[in-house]
Amino acid sequence: MSGQPLPQLSMKQMFLDADPVVQGVMLLLLAASVISWIIILEKAALLRLAGRTVGLFKKMVSALGEDAMPPQAAGFAGRLVDAGLKSAQDTAGGESRADYRERLERAMRLTLYGYLDRLESRAVFLATVGSTAPFLGLFGTVWGIMNSFIGIAVSGESTLAVVAPGIAEALFATAMGLGAAIPAVVAYNKIAGTLKKLGQEGLAGIALLGDHLARIHFTALENPPPRKAA
Repeated sequence: MSGQPLPQLSMKQMFLDADPVVQGVMLLLLAASVISWIIILEKAALLRLAGRTVGLFKKMVSALGEDAMPPQAAGFAGRLVDAGLKSAQDTAGGESRADYRERLERAMRLTLYGYLDRLESRAVFLATVGSTAPFLGLFGTVWGIMNSFIGIAVSGESTLAVVAPGIAEALFATAMGLGAAIPAVVAYNKIAGTLKKLGQEGLAGIALLGDHLARIHFTALENPPPRKAA
């Protein structure tokens, strides 16, 4: 018995034959996926560089001698050191050692937080895609299935040839939603975890440098150089 031939389905053909609403959903999900991957690749490079920079800062501070001042450094490590040294120059009379150290560390923490905020910029887009793309794909799925039932009602037939195109485009929308959401969620969690680790390492280095500069400052106050005889 010969039946009605099944239509040749491909991703391109499913998109071209889809309802305009489903086509809009697919295009939106495709755009979200492309932008997400651009952000993911950009953040991967930036976070790799940030990891080396923060590691260099912590290693440099840990290796300081007893009375040695921190050396000049390039990039963000240098900006952290400069923030601490600049704050150290603004001495206020009557400060305790704890207050002095806190003031230096606060200046360096502000620099660190600003750096981490810049690294985190646009990462929220990944969280948005991860939370909304599955539902957007589900909307396309529901719309495509609804069109399939409408096609059955209009044609009066429920053969696979009538139902398959609508079901296929519906499932394709679901797949696109998941394809956009899964990498975005994984990348956002990875970025958040890396930023947290960078923050902890940066704060550890700041604490070491703040204590070091405070010790040098108050040692100099307690042991001033002898005055030259007139």
